[in-house]
Amino acid sequence: MGNRLADSLSPYLRQHADNPVDWWEWGQDAFDEARRRDVPIFLSVGYAACHWCHVMAHESFEDEGVAAALSAGWVSVKVDREERPDVDAVYMLATQAMTGQGGWPMTVLITPDGEPFFAGTYLPKPQLLQLLDAAGTAWREDRERLTASATSIASQLAGIADPGPGSPLEEEQVALAVHSLRKTFDDARAGFGGAPKFPPSMTLEHLLRHHARTDDADALAMAERTLEAMARGGIHDQLAGGFARYSVDAAWVVPHFEKMLYDNALLLRAYGHWYRATGSDLARRVAGSTADFLLRDLRSDGPSRLRTSGPGGFISALDADTVIDGHSVEGATYVWTPAQLIEVLGEEDGARAAALLEVTPEGTFEHGASTLQLLRDPDDRAWWESVRERLLAARDARPQPARDDKVVTSWNGLAIAALADVGVDLDRPELIEAACAAAQFVLDHHLVDGRLRRTSLGGRVSEAPGVLDDHGNLAEGLLTLHRATGGTTWLERAGEVLDLAIDHFHDDDGWHDTAHDGEVLITRPRGRTDNAEPSGVSAVAGALLTHSALTGSTRHRELAEEAVAAQSRIVTHDPRFAGWALAVAEAMLEGPLQVAIVGEGEDGPLRRMALASSSPGLVVVSGSPDQVGEPLLADRPLVDGRPAAYVCRGFVCDAPVTDPQALAALLR
Repeated sequence: MGNRLADSLSPYLRQHADNPVDWWEWGQDAFDEARRRDVPIFLSVGYAACHWCHVMAHESFEDEGVAAALSAGWVSVKVDREERPDVDAVYMLATQAMTGQGGWPMTVLITPDGEPFFAGTYLPKPQLLQLLDAAGTAWREDRERLTASATSIASQLAGIADPGPGSPLEEEQVALAVHSLRKTFDDARAGFGGAPKFPPSMTLEHLLRHHARTDDADALAMAERTLEAMARGGIHDQLAGGFARYSVDAAWVVPHFEKMLYDNALLLRAYGHWYRATGSDLARRVAGSTADFLLRDLRSDGPSRLRTSGPGGFISALDADTVIDGHSVEGATYVWTPAQLIEVLGEEDGARAAALLEVTPEGTFEHGASTLQLLRDPDDRAWWESVRERLLAARDARPQPARDDKVVTSWNGLAIAALADVGVDLDRPELIEAACAAAQFVLDHHLVDGRLRRTSLGGRVSEAPGVLDDHGNLAEGLLTLHRATGGTTWLERAGEVLDLAIDHFHDDDGWHDTAHDGEVLITRPRGRTDNAEPSGVSAVAGALLTHSALTGSTRHRELAEEAVAAQSRIVTHDPRFAGWALAVAEAMLEGPLQVAIVGEGEDGPLRRMALASSSPGLVVVSGSPDQVGEPLLADRPLVDGRPAAYVCRGFVCDAPVTDPQALAALLR
């Protein structure tokens, strides 16, 4: 039959283009149609890599009976949450308020004015049909009560959406947050809380920064134990690198197999910073393989096991499911039985690999298959590398999960920052080159008529506007590129992106997730929690803080402090959901720590020493004295004709030093 979604720039919407359901994209046309027909709207929100979205699609949206029920009494609207995070945020708030929980697929019944009167998540087909029948009857026969309830819900959501003013985060609150995290730490299996267990990437970044600032051994121990447990568990792809979305169990054994760009970018940076702080060989290996995964499998110019560089941004995700004989099977690409290992490796190596990778006859997943774990390092690293390559080649011959090929501005910002940082830490210039290419792609394609767009697909840019986290994370990536390359252009472009954020997302009420001139929804979202990725306000806070340290802008510093203060309630209530806000707060308490190096090139010993520091408030610039575009180099000459490092902490400067060890002492 087909519907209106075939030409969408969202791969998720395209997945539904052949449904018998008469889908509309979110927009004025759909609401006008609902008013014309005098029917409510059936709103379904999901994303391409979502396993239960696929299940509901196969059970219900490919079913002629469900399609007929929807056509009879509803206008059906399908939304990609990754393309329209503003729409998702508003109706997820409603879903959580009405049901006490949230998730995807999200199912919301709304009036033609956008006001919700039912909300839920995955619904089996019988339950969905029952709901459509009962809600449709209520719409026809008890309209006044239903719409009054919807209006009341919308009014209450407006109050919930406005978190009110916060308060500055002081040393005591940050220390209490670490203490609170210790109470929820899983001493047996690492991580925080129980199953399902998500990679706490931003909390790990916070703990690493806290340790760097305070020398708190417990903070470092929580971070290291969690990073090691994840690296050795089934959530980590032991063959190709990268991490799955989360573990369904508390021991990191069985993942939910989708691989998201934002998870892997955040974890890449965390493992790189662990390596920078401790020199851990495991941290170095995992950071390297995760970077390899990004370059190999998530480049927008197509997957290739041979390509390690090239132009373009990074795509959004690899699916949780693999299609086999017309059926979606979760994890089918990734799991193994002992017999399959022997088939690829032979009897001796197969048995040895099964023992190393925890592949048992009973299995750790489904139908006797096992995820791969590496709970101990192999005795023979060369043997393991040979085995890994052979298994990966065999796995590549299996049916592969689908790719969500859209390029998201925000997530590319996270990837740019991670690759730039780790490229420096691991001395891998090709990672920095990839970060530069992605940054140039986003700036060239996603900046349209002076405004930032959210997504593109195949070089075509969507109409979806950029939200606050797009601006904050892109600016963070550009500033990290400036650190890695010394290129003043990246600092200038970051300043431009931050100017857009200040002009369009900030007012006397503080920071908003959507622009002042954006689409008017029933509430204006103002997310304050760092969940799977940094909230918009956390993202912009970190970039503003770094920019202020590099330029001396007091305005950017004040706006960063305001943004961090807006997170104070969630920091106090549950710091697990304020990981990036706390990471920024650590940098704020430590810095600005400015290192200006004059007379030295990109690979100079002073610059290398400065970049090896783990101080969370540190910014580093290098170049010639009075170099244009670098405020920190102004009026800073060579010392006796030699390259010199000028170190300033909180705008109070030490005497310049010319010896790398003297610089290291100042940074400690």
